[in-house]
Amino acid sequence: MDHALTRLQAGLVESMAVKQAMLDDRPLLQTLLQLADRIVRSLREGGRVLWAGNGGSAADAQHLAAEFVSRFAFDRPGLPALSLATDTSMLTAIGNDYGYEQLFRRQLQAQARPGDVFVGITTSGRSPNVLAAFDACPALGVHAVALCGLGGELEGRVQTLLRVPSRHTARIQEAHITLGHLLCAEVELRMFPEQAAAAAERH
Repeated sequence: MDHALTRLQAGLVESMAVKQAMLDDRPLLQTLLQLADRIVRSLREGGRVLWAGNGGSAADAQHLAAEFVSRFAFDRPGLPALSLATDTSMLTAIGNDYGYEQLFRRQLQAQARPGDVFVGITTSGRSPNVLAAFDACPALGVHAVALCGLGGELEGRVQTLLRVPSRHTARIQEAHITLGHLLCAEVELRMFPEQAAAAAERH
């Protein structure tokens, strides 16, 4: 039991260390704030946020899209967002007809409009289908955002790069949700300052 408890504590220490590193990473936080501004500009111009990822990152894409469409910290109108990793008929059709690497690229080509924001979540920074989607963004007029860890060659491939300072998949995924929640909170606050103020008064 003592060994098991020590393992749990070590996992928590590792997770906290990654978050502490993000807390100390001013450029990362500034980039997150700039992304919030970019998303707000897109939403105000009729755009939306498109999310994608594989495995746990697919779940994160679905989770964060839901925070935009439903709500995050307070009641307000829904914000347009969509996960490209949830429709099983779409995923299996594209995978079967065009190959798994085209999974998100094909959907972006069909769904995205100029001015939209695409957030590709890849813990390794090397997911072929996410990279293919990034490569499609310039021709579509879509702002490409990578949410990743320390791996992969993404510099110059996307317009916004949010790197979690870790190479451990679980720690990166935990940090992705933290960054995603911070982003949701910032966008929500900028889009609906009056509702945010009213919610703060009630608490």
